[in-house]
Amino acid sequence: MASHAHHGTTSSALTRLNVDTARRLGIPAHEYAHLPGLAPEHLHDDLCRPPAATSIRITELATARTPWTEVSRAMAQQAALGSLGVWDYLITSAATALEGIRDAAAHLGAVLDSSTDTLRVVESGEHVTISHVNHADLGHEAACAVRACALGLYQRRLTGAAQRRLVPVHVALAATAPRRHDALIELYGTRSLEFEAPVSSLTFLASDLTGPNPRSQPGLSGVLRRHAEQTLAAAVPLHDWLDLFRTVLTSAHAEATPTLSAVARRMAVSTRTLQRRLDEHGTTWNGELDAVRRAQVTQLLVGTDLSLDAIAARSGYADARALRRAVQRWHGATPGALRRAGRPGAAGSADDARTGSGDAAPHHQ
Repeated sequence: MASHAHHGTTSSALTRLNVDTARRLGIPAHEYAHLPGLAPEHLHDDLCRPPAATSIRITELATARTPWTEVSRAMAQQAALGSLGVWDYLITSAATALEGIRDAAAHLGAVLDSSTDTLRVVESGEHVTISHVNHADLGHEAACAVRACALGLYQRRLTGAAQRRLVPVHVALAATAPRRHDALIELYGTRSLEFEAPVSSLTFLASDLTGPNPRSQPGLSGVLRRHAEQTLAAAVPLHDWLDLFRTVLTSAHAEATPTLSAVARRMAVSTRTLQRRLDEHGTTWNGELDAVRRAQVTQLLVGTDLSLDAIAARSGYADARALRRAVQRWHGATPGALRRAGRPGAAGSADDARTGSGDAAPHHQ
């Protein structure tokens, strides 16, 4: 289940799907490339969750140029199996398609913003109705596209689970009837379309969803559910500019000792603008860099057997003495004491004895 920390964000996989659809529909990149979460280090990192507003804006740009029916079809067709990560396989790997869509509903937050989107599955006699409710703040045309696409995506994954095309007996859309239905008829494979419904839904024969899934493997669904939960728990929600800056800084620090100008270039702003934005958020370059170094140094001390010299080199400090002084400032303890506290029984005094106390400062670039 998604936590409140993930509200207002979606998976990077879904954001990539929106970007790919925009390209396919010929939307000029300059109209959306500047949006939060579309920098390569965010868009291609499956642990990042860009703002939901970014996907919303891309969809609005698409529906401003292309009928929403065609946008919904294009989005669903772009979503090949696996494009949305482990969530896709929750549906296709369960014992039955019905069990799979129930798992997908329980873990919808792994892909969408669970504060605005809900997937519901209701059995009623010979039928199963799968509903998608969306309360995001979208323009009317974009909202129609998102709801229609969601249904099309569910149908595609259920078809993948059954290993044969499943056609709903009825499709209801919370959307105004369009001039042409061709794209929707192609998407769902039926002319049984209802518009201006209270909720968007697909209704299938129960027998279509309860047959054995040819791809099912005993125990696999449990593994996939745990993986979905762990992935979401580890995800980094990018709610605002400061979240984005911190992920860029962390990425830059993992590659080398970052400089203000290098990070500014990654964020496509001037160094002056970067410093101003940090000031607006009540922080500074040196303070943010110190926080990243602290996190890395602490992890390396507690989680590895690297020497202090090696950790200092990795973290941008002039030498082990400078590192020791920083650790003392952060934790009020020596590196050896921190290492012993974090890993009971681990040796730390030898490092302390080798490095001494020294007052050298870290490299500030």
